[in-house]
Amino acid sequence: MMKKITVLLSEVVSEAFEKAGYSKELGTVSVSDRMDLCQFQCNGAFAGAKLYHKAPFIIAEEVAAILSENSMFSKAEAVKPGFINLTLTDEFLLEYVNGVVDDPNLGVPQVETPETIVIDYAGPNVAKPLHIGHLRSSIIGESLKRIARATGRTVVGDAHLGDWGTPLGLVIAEYQERHPEWACFQEGFDPERDGLPEIDVNELNEIYPFASAKSKEDEEFKEKAHKIVYQFQHHHPGYYSLWKQIVEVSKIDIKKILGQLNVNLDYWYGESDCDAYTDELIRRLAEKGLLYESDGAQVVDVAEESDKITVPPVMIKKSDDSSAYATTDLATIIQREKDFKPGKIWYVVDKRQSLHFTQVFRCARKAELVPADTELTLIGFGTMNGSDGKPFKTRAGGVMRLEELIKMATDGALEKLQDSEYVSGDKQEIAEKIGVAAIKFGDLSNQPSKDYVFDLNKFLAFDGKTGTYLLYTVTRINSILKKAGVAYDEARPIGGIYSDVERELALDFALLGETYDKAYSDLAPCVLCDSAYNIASTFSRLYHDEHILSEPDEQKRNDLIALCLMARRVIAKQLDLLAIETVENM
Repeated sequence: MMKKITVLLSEVVSEAFEKAGYSKELGTVSVSDRMDLCQFQCNGAFAGAKLYHKAPFIIAEEVAAILSENSMFSKAEAVKPGFINLTLTDEFLLEYVNGVVDDPNLGVPQVETPETIVIDYAGPNVAKPLHIGHLRSSIIGESLKRIARATGRTVVGDAHLGDWGTPLGLVIAEYQERHPEWACFQEGFDPERDGLPEIDVNELNEIYPFASAKSKEDEEFKEKAHKIVYQFQHHHPGYYSLWKQIVEVSKIDIKKILGQLNVNLDYWYGESDCDAYTDELIRRLAEKGLLYESDGAQVVDVAEESDKITVPPVMIKKSDDSSAYATTDLATIIQREKDFKPGKIWYVVDKRQSLHFTQVFRCARKAELVPADTELTLIGFGTMNGSDGKPFKTRAGGVMRLEELIKMATDGALEKLQDSEYVSGDKQEIAEKIGVAAIKFGDLSNQPSKDYVFDLNKFLAFDGKTGTYLLYTVTRINSILKKAGVAYDEARPIGGIYSDVERELALDFALLGETYDKAYSDLAPCVLCDSAYNIASTFSRLYHDEHILSEPDEQKRNDLIALCLMARRVIAKQLDLLAIETVENM
């Protein structure tokens, strides 16, 4: 297994500390935050000063003197008040980078102990069209799934489909009012004998908002819908069969739109699937003496003395004996533990739901629904805002559907491609990939928890930190490699470094292990966005500085092409981990 470069350097520097008469523990090396001064640094002399009652600079000088004799370093020096600054020789840097070139994981550190992670993301609801509120959960979750999977972990992506509550009762009630002649609404309906109607997805997507508004004004309709919920949940033949049909039609539509975003979930478990675990949940809560009655409802206390805010009890059963929001999440934890035995469960949801998940996680811990060492993590994301700083809306002021957003970005990309003489192939298909890349990179380049401003014109720009710029960089490398007659996926060793910009690019490749490690540990796809952009920017400088294909020195030309190959492989891999597809030309 390939070691990260900082791990390798820490081992060497630790030995130097020990050789100088100090603890090996002081030899931790980190990436320099001042690349103009050095590539790596060690600050262990400061901790050593307290342990050995010596000035940190004296310790740093002694260790640096030992390191200066090592052929790995072109420079190892002590800098006041006690830093050890390290710069690698080009020979050692290339030796390490060529190890990354040959690494089947292309620098992604592999987990040593196998573990399973369940990621709850996307959170679509049956019978409701996907809107921009689903965007961040879907694309952040998909990227985290791919990043974790790339480290060798087993990762399960689950949609946790909203398919079991009041909205479905409203939809079925409205269908019954519009189509009372349907067989499923007749007495004696037999699903084996009687056919179900064809559900039109456009009508389905229109029905819920209509029925929801109607229920606010029509108490009789609202009560009818409430009764239908109870009946389909208890397998009334007609309502239950129609419910299943609605779920299937809705899932096909949701999968199509998420597919346009390159989001592919592994499981489509719904709230209905965890309903079978509700009785077990209530039994386990009761056995532990956690459940008690409050105003007719069944609740569990989860407040702690250290709380800075009021954390209310978790409601498990409402006063009418129906399940509450938390009941579903807790029953789902039981289901996931039985099905997957995960070491971690991540929830990618709006950070405004943090109190709810604090309650759910605490209740799960108190009831011991998962082992004590199972991590339950909320990955709360911020809002996507318009230029006015408020949540992004359509021009008419409504909530924009995801398919509208994708079309808007595709149309914007298509406009930019119209005059391009380089595009071969289906312009519409290429424009959709560029548009989706623009949306996704514009979102994922932010810390998940931060709010951000959606600016399509900026995201579609061919320069700056955009998905469009990264796709353009890949197509630029494609052009070089095609003219050179070199296959894109060739792993070619780099034989020499001839300039500062080549050294920078090689160092970017050497630091990939740190990049992937940070993206995983911080649960932050933005780390990959930064890395891909840095590599693309450095490559662009190389492209402008060098005449790669006409370079007269054959060895140098081969090494420049090797850098092109590696840059393409790395950017394409990082984009793939962000679930962004590249294009051949643009």
